[in-house]
Amino acid sequence: MLAFQQGEVAAFATLLERHRRPVFAFLLRQVGNRAAAEDLLQETFLRLVHHADSYRPEAKLTTWLYTIARNLCADHGRRNRLRLVTSLDQPLLRDGAADGPTLGDAQTNGAPDVERLAISRELGERLQRALEVMNPEQREVFLLREVSGLSFREIAEVVAAPENTVKSRMRYALEHLRGELEEYRDLAQALA
Repeated sequence: MLAFQQGEVAAFATLLERHRRPVFAFLLRQVGNRAAAEDLLQETFLRLVHHADSYRPEAKLTTWLYTIARNLCADHGRRNRLRLVTSLDQPLLRDGAADGPTLGDAQTNGAPDVERLAISRELGERLQRALEVMNPEQREVFLLREVSGLSFREIAEVVAAPENTVKSRMRYALEHLRGELEEYRDLAQALA
């Protein structure tokens, strides 16, 4: 980031390559819509470019970047109250990547893993529904920790809350998910 601040345009490509996928995964999980997540990702990096001079090296770049993404999600949420709908044509989500085969593809290709894909898909849908009804502050902490891989200290900086509050939100998020997904324990074990 420092190189980019000093005018090295090529440094932006490095920043983009390094942070694009994890930030996109966070945005996708937050808004639940690939097109919206792509738009928010683009806006996140546009803001990085336009506000590069406001970045301070004593702050971690990922913290600053996720704060931008988080604020854009909040703005998006205020503008659009999205209801997530799952389609058989929607790509299966794996490791934050939202491209690849669909459940429909697997069935038409006669893949032997159709049952496994169906179980995985059902669990993914149930997890998404559980995340939708979760307290937004808890969901945000959960996604920043589990999807984006931020530390509790970094999350505390992003959400502007004490680290112990972040840890508490994570604990409540996990309790919520355990409660919501308890009936699916057998299905999850079938995938193991």
